[in-house]
Amino acid sequence: MFLKELCFSQCRYVSILIFSFLVGCAGVDENEQALEALPIQLKIDRFDLQFHQAEPEDIPALKARYPYLFPEQFSDSVWIRRQKDSLQLLLQAAVNEKFDQAHALEEALTHLFKHITHRYPKFRVPHTIGLINNVDYQSKTLFADSLLLISLDTYLGENHSLYEGIPSYVREQMDARFIPVHVAEKIAETMVPQPQERSLLAAMLYYGKLFYIQSLFLPHTATADLHGYTAEQEQWVQDNERYIWQYFIEKQILFDPDPELQDRFVAPAPFSKFYLEIDNESPGRIGRWLGAQIILSYVEKNNPESLNAWMGLPAQTLFNASNYKPKR
Repeated sequence: MFLKELCFSQCRYVSILIFSFLVGCAGVDENEQALEALPIQLKIDRFDLQFHQAEPEDIPALKARYPYLFPEQFSDSVWIRRQKDSLQLLLQAAVNEKFDQAHALEEALTHLFKHITHRYPKFRVPHTIGLINNVDYQSKTLFADSLLLISLDTYLGENHSLYEGIPSYVREQMDARFIPVHVAEKIAETMVPQPQERSLLAAMLYYGKLFYIQSLFLPHTATADLHGYTAEQEQWVQDNERYIWQYFIEKQILFDPDPELQDRFVAPAPFSKFYLEIDNESPGRIGRWLGAQIILSYVEKNNPESLNAWMGLPAQTLFNASNYKPKR
């Protein structure tokens, strides 16, 4: 309920600020000593614990401290009943067990924010709040300005018993190791302009740009995790890159604006829909993965001095300049 009720405006000035610091960032080498010397040590604000440990008379104080988590249309009695709800208690027990010691998560996020701050000294490390949100896996993280919300109950591990009934392709990313990946993606979303074109290629390159920025912020994270793939899924797309590309070219779908194509190749799904026998072998979101390869090819061949130089380029212009060719 908490995140469902939030309505954040997209603060585009973040884009301008972060664009300005990514000059000459084609490489990902970092001065680790300088990175570690940054005075950043994140502490997650555990709203979930405060809420469930609060007495009824404490609710007004919590509402004053976290007004964005308490929609005005609900009275205090709603929150008091929520504290005693059997599902909420079950979720809280599971979160307590998983994140009893949140040091590893705090260190991972600290490392992420150090990488961003090392590139951009004016970056504001967000106030990071952990909460429970009824396993709403479509709203696992939210970022706006200096506020970051993380639904801890959506990161208990893909095989957790509470996730029974959730599709396996969704559960694969419901693990704590994906929290920094998802946070980096949310920050990247404030930097990448939404495509003005409606083609499949434009959607592919949009997600390719997000991946590229994530890789800058998380240079030590496995590319499979950045793509939301298992190692086996990543190996499959690498082995079949040439055939995937051949299909896209032969079917002439790159510049097609049909939204069904994005459902087939870009939207989260258990597999990509070529309408061939190999479909069940393929992972979903192959269009995003292919878009990332095109972006990487563009950066390698053009060595742009800054993201400003190419982030807003039309999809076809960017694609042509990438001179992308499958590796296999």
